[in-house]
Amino acid sequence: MTWDVVVVGGGIAGISVAAELAGHRSVLLVEAEPELARHSTGRSAALYAPSYGGPVVRALTAASGPLFPDGVLTPRPMLWVGDVSGAVATGAADEITPDEALRICPVLRPVERAALDSGTNDIDVMALHQWYVQRLRAAGGEIRRGAPVTAVRRDGSGWVVALGADEVRAGIVVNAAGAWADHVAALAGVPTLGLRPLRRTIALATGTAPVDPGWPLVADVADTFYFRPEGPGVLVSPADETPVDPGDAKPDDLDIALALDRVNEVTTLGLRSVRTAWAGLRTFAADREPVVGALPDHPGFVFVAGQGGYGIQMAPALAVTAAKIVLGEPTEFTDSVSPARL
Repeated sequence: MTWDVVVVGGGIAGISVAAELAGHRSVLLVEAEPELARHSTGRSAALYAPSYGGPVVRALTAASGPLFPDGVLTPRPMLWVGDVSGAVATGAADEITPDEALRICPVLRPVERAALDSGTNDIDVMALHQWYVQRLRAAGGEIRRGAPVTAVRRDGSGWVVALGADEVRAGIVVNAAGAWADHVAALAGVPTLGLRPLRRTIALATGTAPVDPGWPLVADVADTFYFRPEGPGVLVSPADETPVDPGDAKPDDLDIALALDRVNEVTTLGLRSVRTAWAGLRTFAADREPVVGALPDHPGFVFVAGQGGYGIQMAPALAVTAAKIVLGEPTEFTDSVSPARL
C-alpha cells in the first residue's frame, strides 16, 4: 500500500507529528514495540517547564503552552537552587530569598540562592499521547504496532519501507524513532547525525518526613538532582546522563543510591526506601537542540529527533513545526532545528 507519509516511531514525537499531518496527507505510523510510548515517552518525569533547556527548547516550550489540550496540565511551581543567575538572566525564573524558598518547600535545608518558575506544570503524559492517537485516527491515519523497520530504500521520488516481510511505500518518511533515529537513517542510506542516547534514572522513594503534595519540583541548577512529591512518596533523580546504546533502559542501583544521597543532603526528607525505579533514554544532538527536517541531498527523509529530555514539554509546538516543514511551509524555527546545522 502507498501512503503520503510513513512516520517511524510511536512515542510523543511520532504520534504528535503524525496527528498534525493526518489532516493534510495520508499517514501511516509504525512502531517496533507491541505498544506505543514504551520507552522515553512512558518514562518521562512529566513536567512542563519553560525555564528548562536551551534557547530553542525554551522557545518551543513556551509556544506549546496554549496548544496543550484541556486537562493535561496541572500547575506545579519549579524551584531552582544553586547559582540561579542564568535562569534569572533569561527571565525564565524569578529570584527569591532563601527564606521564601524554605517557606515554599519546608523540607529544604538552608540554601544560598533560589529562583522560582511559577509557569511550570505537571503533564499527564499518557492523556496527551492518547489525545494525539485519537486525532490521528479521527483524521484517517493508521497505526501499526509490532512493526519494526528492517529496511528503507529509495523508490523513484519516494521510499519503500520494509516492516519485516511486509513492505509499504511512501512519498515521505518521517524519522521519529528516538534513540534509534540514527539507526533508521543508516538503513535508508541517509547520513547519521551523531545522536546520543543518554540514560536518566528516576526512583520513587519514601522517608521519615511526611510529604506535602503541594510542594514544588525542586531542581539543582547544576543538574545534579531533582525531586518532587508523588503520592505518598517523592520522585527523585540524580539527573544522570550515562551514554548507552539504544535499547530498553534499566535503572542502575548506584544511580538510585546517588539520587537518594543527593536529595537527603539538601533536605530533611530522610529518604530510605525505594518503592520502584525506572530509567529512560534522552537522545541529544551535539548542541542539545531538537532536529527537524531533511538533509539537502536527501529530500523526503525528514528527521524529527534529538528532543533530549524535553520532548513532552515542547511536543505540541514541535509537532506543528515539523508538520509544516514536511509540507514545505515556512516556520520561525526551520533554520534553528534544521539537521543541516550539524
